[in-house]
Amino acid sequence: MAGMTSTTRPLLNRRLAEFGTTIFAEMSALALSTGSINLGQGFPDTDGPEEVREAAVRALRDGRGNQYPPGPGVPELRTAIAAHQERRYGLSYDPDTEVLVTAGATEAIAAALLALVEPGDEVIALEPYYDSYAACIAMAGGTRVPVTLRPHSGEGASFRLDLDELRAAVTDRTRLLLINTPHNPTGTVLTRAELAAIAELAVERDLLVVTDEVYEHLVFDDAEHLPLATFPGMRERTVTLGSAGKSFSFTGWKVGWVTSTSALVTAVRSAKQFLTYVASGPFQYAVAEALALPESYFTAFREDMLAKRDLLGAGLAEAGFEVFKPAGTYFITTDIRPLGESDGFAFCRALPERAGVVAIPNAVFYDHREEGAPFVRFAFCKRTEVLEEAVKRLKSLAG
Repeated sequence: MAGMTSTTRPLLNRRLAEFGTTIFAEMSALALSTGSINLGQGFPDTDGPEEVREAAVRALRDGRGNQYPPGPGVPELRTAIAAHQERRYGLSYDPDTEVLVTAGATEAIAAALLALVEPGDEVIALEPYYDSYAACIAMAGGTRVPVTLRPHSGEGASFRLDLDELRAAVTDRTRLLLINTPHNPTGTVLTRAELAAIAELAVERDLLVVTDEVYEHLVFDDAEHLPLATFPGMRERTVTLGSAGKSFSFTGWKVGWVTSTSALVTAVRSAKQFLTYVASGPFQYAVAEALALPESYFTAFREDMLAKRDLLGAGLAEAGFEVFKPAGTYFITTDIRPLGESDGFAFCRALPERAGVVAIPNAVFYDHREEGAPFVRFAFCKRTEVLEEAVKRLKSLAG
């Protein structure tokens, strides 16, 4: 038959065989087909600052970035990234040799792992984890080793890292720690003590660390974002990833970055150049201006998301969920067992018909899916009126 292949070997290579269509695609399609409110995928439903959008328009009209930008990124953006790291964290990076612009943080993750991991190397990641982590480790031929953040219920319910479990996971084959803080999907922000212990372990065992800090500007209450590269012995072994999409609500622009030593950035760039080569030319100039916005922007952004967190969190609690109040990101993880449910997949697939809302089952972020079975993630990076309507709909579950 035309179009059929004669080979009996599976078409998808075995490293990627476990990764099919993402749950995000499935649930977003379900939201469209049912007319439900989509609190599944983590993207805002409004654009970011008008002056940043106009900066992109100006770059287009001025002919800046309409052709291939420089491989490491446009100099204006690399300089702005370095200035941001210095201003906020006291981290000094040479914009010419220690900063690399990527097609979003997703490409930064892929390039870092492809560059730094040899087949057979073990990569420790904090579970539950963003789904591209597992796929990128697989593409690099590495072996992923999950260290699970455990739920702690009751007052101040949250997911926490067991440092003894992390230490026990390190073997002679461990090459790299993949750390995410603020943490998606749980909303955990690692404490100074936890980060210090991770740093000591990395130095002691001579490990590289890739740290995904894309939610650095979204920390709430008493939480504080502390880059791992600021800890003793860590600057020379840490690859830090950032993103404009999460900080400025322009997720479609796909502008991310890497900061690290010249040697590590050169290694990551060696892989990155054969992925997208370059991307997002005009948007790079706009993001350079965004990073120079006054502190009032970041404060207002954080306060707006805090109000939305509290709105949705209160509504979910009233609907009968156990709510793990996030200290960072724009996601809330809930436990569905108080609703008499235990299967997050079945719950999320039925929720659009039951309540007209879409969420994501956290089990997709776990190696052992039973660990995440009763947990469901909701995104609160939506307009207030959308969240209010979602809360109204979810209240039907309590009845």
